[in-house]
Amino acid sequence: MKRYLGPRKILRIYIDNNDTYEEKPLWEAILSAAKENGIAGATVFKGVAGIGAHSEISSFSVWSLSQKLPIIIEIIDKEDKIMSFLRVVDLMVKEGLVTLSDTEVISYKHQKFDR
Repeated sequence: MKRYLGPRKILRIYIDNNDTYEEKPLWEAILSAAKENGIAGATVFKGVAGIGAHSEISSFSVWSLSQKLPIIIEIIDKEDKIMSFLRVVDLMVKEGLVTLSDTEVISYKHQKFDR
């Protein structure tokens, strides 16, 4: 799939697992919005611990009933699509960190197209 190769941008959104948007988990709402906006790829990572914007340590504890854990949403696509999607993200994320960096896609394999 050569059309996916080449210079791209990585958008990373750092939030907490208990953040919400319109009564849905924020990570789920962002993933749905990415799909609706035709974003090439997105992955959600759940962290085991982190220090957030308020310098509080969030970590897993078997003794705690509610877990506040860090979530990272990583989105890779062409710069123009990422920049357009940033407007959507800005409306959804009330508290968190958003970063943007360059990357080079050197390989993309998909069974449907690799026959």
